[in-house]
Amino acid sequence: MPKVQVIHGPNLNLLGKRETSVYGTGTLAEIDSAMKDLAGQLGLEISAMQTNSEGEIVDAIQRPDYDLLIINPAAYTHTSVAIRDAIAAVAKPVIEVHLSNIHKREEFRRRSFVAEVAVGQISGFGPGSYMLALRAAKKILMGGAPHSK
Repeated sequence: MPKVQVIHGPNLNLLGKRETSVYGTGTLAEIDSAMKDLAGQLGLEISAMQTNSEGEIVDAIQRPDYDLLIINPAAYTHTSVAIRDAIAAVAKPVIEVHLSNIHKREEFRRRSFVAEVAVGQISGFGPGSYMLALRAAKKILMGGAPHSK
């Protein structure tokens, strides 16, 4: 069974409490539960983690035990060359996810270092962004969608 690694970046542990007008009232636990349910329906194994540490994200990206990465780098989207380089180094398909539409927010949020090395980016659909990413992951892993950089 293909394995999908999900990495949630900094401050996503505060979902449901922080800036609910931007991120909604759902929690990260609710997102992870919905992803696990959908992954099971799609025939995918899923492992999810959240960290506020850039180094822990890089370490997780470099692990060999997954086939595709779904990542919401959160604020590191706009600042982390280290995360971008780790993704490029492992050469696995990556889908970048954001709850809000980063292109409709502050100008500094419109630049993504990850987008350059990802198969694609899904943003602006709230928790549904993750569900769309899982469906795209299934297509990529089954050879139905492009997965090269």
